[in-house]
Amino acid sequence: MPSQLGTKTARILLALATIQQAVVGAPTGTSSAPIPTSLLGFNPANGVKFEDTDNIQFSLAPAQTQDASIGASLDFNGILNPQPIRGSKGGTDPGPRTEEYDVLNPDKLAPPGTDHGSVDNAEWPLGLSHTKMGLGRAGWSREQNVDNIPAATAMAGVDMRLEAGGYRELHWHTAAEWSYVLNGSVRIQAVDEEGRTFVDDLSAGDVWFFPAGVPHSLQALDGGVEFLLVFDDGSFSEDSTFLATELFARNPKSVLSKNFGGLPLSAWDNIPSGELFIFPGTPAPKDIAEQTVVGSAGILPIEQSYSFHLSKADPTVVTAGGSVKIIDPKSFPIAEKFSAAVVTIKPEPLMNGMEQTACALRSTSWELKLTASSFFISGSARIGIYAAEGNARTFNYHAGDCGYIPKDMSHYVENIGKDDVIFIEVLQADHFSDISVGQWVGLTPPQIIMDTLNLTNSTVSQFKKEKQYVVQG
Repeated sequence: MPSQLGTKTARILLALATIQQAVVGAPTGTSSAPIPTSLLGFNPANGVKFEDTDNIQFSLAPAQTQDASIGASLDFNGILNPQPIRGSKGGTDPGPRTEEYDVLNPDKLAPPGTDHGSVDNAEWPLGLSHTKMGLGRAGWSREQNVDNIPAATAMAGVDMRLEAGGYRELHWHTAAEWSYVLNGSVRIQAVDEEGRTFVDDLSAGDVWFFPAGVPHSLQALDGGVEFLLVFDDGSFSEDSTFLATELFARNPKSVLSKNFGGLPLSAWDNIPSGELFIFPGTPAPKDIAEQTVVGSAGILPIEQSYSFHLSKADPTVVTAGGSVKIIDPKSFPIAEKFSAAVVTIKPEPLMNGMEQTACALRSTSWELKLTASSFFISGSARIGIYAAEGNARTFNYHAGDCGYIPKDMSHYVENIGKDDVIFIEVLQADHFSDISVGQWVGLTPPQIIMDTLNLTNSTVSQFKKEKQYVVQG
């Protein structure tokens, strides 16, 4: 018996040793050979392989050969292998890189010579935001907040699409909501704290506003709708709204039955188990009166209306370079801390078949003690921001991009494309206002300007005393 036990023990030990040897000897994907010490540090035996990294094929955009301080806009469309060169500054880039980024952002690849120091990021393409998709192909949304533009602490934005009949479900949130309809049409509905009801149909170019905490719903009409939402909290997220579906799903059925006058428990058997967010629904009736529900408190007074038909309003300012349409609490009282401008900047007309060389711009200015959030509807533009302490930077924008200008920082918006630039500029303010650089120096005694900026009297005498919202290139 002892000899059998010893034999069995020896077999077990032999098996374990075999397994251990197999594990140790198994390939691990890395070499077990020692690294030659001759590869560490300088060793003349290693030598150097010289490459001519300047031997690349490229061409320069016309304005790249100008002095960098001129800072004219660059168009890299059709330019072979664009390079980070401005005048005598910069150098070649043999790669690797993605050229499409350079075409979209020429002022990042080859910034004007006037850019200096550091300015917080002020641009985000919503096309790079995660898309939250609704149910049944009823729509989607994507957002911009401090996760994308850390400096944008005062406002966040959401781009939302609803297909025809699609709902953004009944909800409310802790932030106030200002919205601009980009295309299509939508029916909006809300109930305020006094039980007063509101319903309206809006089209492209119209605006709505819901104060924080007011429950509301949105439904696309025939043809669908897309709209921009702006919230007065830079950390706002569409995922943090209070939803009707979750409200009912997260309350006991017994509580729901008591709350609604003793309805049977079975009344709640088919409520959704969680959020619907965006979902297809029964098309809204053509006659809006069919959805006008009125209680004892009546409807919301017209002077407190949650909507404003901005599409029917004339521009506030029209110039040769474009137009500005302003909406603020003077005309839309319920949005007491939201003011906005819809700005159109025209391109420079083509002349004699020549390519354009200069375009109109939204004149250099700054919002007094206010931040400005922008959304670009069409065209291509650049914004140059001066942030004090010698810091300045230029950013490029295209349709679907968001911009954010911190308070008191001066900036211009220049059309650098061949089409109209249309963008929305939203302020948290009880009226729309800014300080115009042109008007400031035009209303300052000429001698002060000449002494400060070393300008001639003939130059200073051309400064205008009236604010120029959009100037022609």
